[in-house]
Amino acid sequence: MDGYKKYKEKSVYSMSGPELLLLLFDEAISRLKKSQIALEDKNYAVFDDCLQRVTRILRYLIEILDLNQPISFDLRKIYQYLIYDISRIQAGRERQADEIGRVSHILSELRSAFDEASRIAGGNHMVQNKGILG
Repeated sequence: MDGYKKYKEKSVYSMSGPELLLLLFDEAISRLKKSQIALEDKNYAVFDDCLQRVTRILRYLIEILDLNQPISFDLRKIYQYLIYDISRIQAGRERQADEIGRVSHILSELRSAFDEASRIAGGNHMVQNKGILG
């Protein structure tokens, strides 16, 4: 493993729960933007890969939900809907291209809400420790 990868891995392991959560949202939003560019360039392999990664992130977000918190059930429904919408985007490609921006907007709003909640709570966030996915 080269030095940059070791540094990146170490920085991820030293992040707090809220920072990791925001990083997941940032990565999902970034992948959606890349998928939109790939679709415009008709690079369907990159398009599919980006959307699959977003789907994996959303599934992970579902997995780490603390179901002892009432809001978790609503978040699970939102994440499940986004996974469904992404599958429609993958199947429809150009016909569903406008949906990418909508999904990205929803994730951006969720990210902002979690960022604000984290600041209000003083960095204490209830994320179940499930480990880091590679």
